[in-house]
Amino acid sequence: MAFELMDLKQNNSSLLNLLTQHLPDMLWVKDLEGKYIYANKAICNDLLMAKDTQEPIGKGDIFFALREREAHKEIADWHTFGELCFNSDQLVIDSNKAMKFEEYGNVKGKLMYLEVYKAPFYDKDGNIIGTVGAGRDITQLKKIQFDLENSLEELDTKRDQLEFQANHDALTGLPNRVLFMDRLTQAIKLAKREKQHVAVLFLDIDDFKKINDSLGHHVGDEILIEVTQRMLLKMRKSDTLARLGGDEFCIIINNIKDIDDVSKIIENGMEVFRDPFITQEHTLYISISVGVSLYPNDGKDAIALLKNSDAAMYKAKQNTRDRYSFYDEEMTKKAYERIFLETEMRKAFEKDEFVVYFQPQVHAKTKILTGMEALVRWQHPDMGFIYPDRFIPLAESTGMIIKLDRIVMKKAISQFSRWKKSGLEPKKVSINLTMTQLAEGDFYKFIKELLEYENVSASEVEFEITEREIMGNPDASIKALEKLNELGISVAIDDFGTGYSSLTYLKRLPINKLKIDKSFIDNIPKDLSDSAIVKTIINLCENLELQVIAEGVEEENQNDFLFENNCEDIQGFLFSHPINVKDMEEFIKKHT
Repeated sequence: MAFELMDLKQNNSSLLNLLTQHLPDMLWVKDLEGKYIYANKAICNDLLMAKDTQEPIGKGDIFFALREREAHKEIADWHTFGELCFNSDQLVIDSNKAMKFEEYGNVKGKLMYLEVYKAPFYDKDGNIIGTVGAGRDITQLKKIQFDLENSLEELDTKRDQLEFQANHDALTGLPNRVLFMDRLTQAIKLAKREKQHVAVLFLDIDDFKKINDSLGHHVGDEILIEVTQRMLLKMRKSDTLARLGGDEFCIIINNIKDIDDVSKIIENGMEVFRDPFITQEHTLYISISVGVSLYPNDGKDAIALLKNSDAAMYKAKQNTRDRYSFYDEEMTKKAYERIFLETEMRKAFEKDEFVVYFQPQVHAKTKILTGMEALVRWQHPDMGFIYPDRFIPLAESTGMIIKLDRIVMKKAISQFSRWKKSGLEPKKVSINLTMTQLAEGDFYKFIKELLEYENVSASEVEFEITEREIMGNPDASIKALEKLNELGISVAIDDFGTGYSSLTYLKRLPINKLKIDKSFIDNIPKDLSDSAIVKTIINLCENLELQVIAEGVEEENQNDFLFENNCEDIQGFLFSHPINVKDMEEFIKKHT
């Protein structure tokens, strides 16, 4: 739009001047060089800082910009502001068009924003002789705009944060169950379209609850973070690693063309658990159990695949640690059985269904009683006799092992006390214990008070702890076992030879006895390798001044071999199965 201003010398010029001088908007006229021909009070007062409306005449914006900079030396961009105004004037002149601009700069030391309209200024013959402009201060509007934009950005950021938090694990930053299920659903759709397989890996850290219980959740958190970092290094970019909760992780493996590839991926991933996990305070050896389900073989949707990989994981955990298992339909049945058994086990505590049996330990030559091992059995009203291999792993994974251990200790030590009071010589009772139990804050007080109440000497009690339990965290084990020694209770390493004890730690451990695992006894003396291992363990005990006992002895030639090689304490079916209180009492009478 072009404006043609009437000749300022006409008779009505005074009326026009009166009008423009009192408008709140800034009005001005400039020549082709950007010098003011006319300026109203608003621009003089609010922008140019002129003493009156005559001062700007013949001067340009850069003049006033430099003057403002002198007044406010900390402001560096006033000259730029002046150039900005001059350049926009030239743009209007060159284009011969009216234009709208936003111009800004520091005025009186504060940032000002202007909304400006500029148009060519013509003489009577239509020649451009300058520009005419109108402007208003929009600083407050811009502030509102900026505040609104910032608020929207903050809202966007918070929305993104909330969305991330809703879909990711707070500790590891991995996708959580919600996001995992969404990605698995998408992976299934893609696999269906491309006629490919998808694998779901359900990973569970073995005995993780014991780490939390014995060392604290801060150590457990360190382990979870390190596990995450190690697994991510081994994973393909196309796959998804998620933490479902606790010590449970899941992996989606896409684009499977050959099922054998899944085994290779798992075995490669398990390599990250070979090296110890070093926290600020502890060195820990960690293993995992992995269950695998495959689309479409083991399920057509995400829920089925997750459920079946979970069932396969429990199968892997039951078979052996640090292994993996593929799903089969039998596992679903076993998963339901496990849920049922857990419910029944909780009832069993209330109904006092757990009983203690005893298996004698004897001298290999004389058959004289040297002690006994207390073994728990579950007498279920409908299912009958339930052996420990069915319910002990369940007790450990659910935390019920603490309560179960204490029931066994109370019943075993109480019965031992009754035998003593009746004049019998039961020698010593050996009770199985977990490191989780030792980590309980009140355990040492509990066992001390129990021994005092039953009038049983600490030297008459022995705790058996598996090699794997002890070596899970050797440093913590040493401290815990030292406390037992202070009470006068002896300690035996159970299942020796099946774990990964180092001789360095074995020398430091405050233990009294090694118990040779049945797996090494089964094939002696005909198996030369097992025979050599057994001899080595016996010699090791002699050199470390430790007692030694062999469990699982079932044949005379096994007994003879052990005695000939200086292992005199024997336990096994050759002499007796685990027996009830009445039968054990008769055994004591005959073999002491």
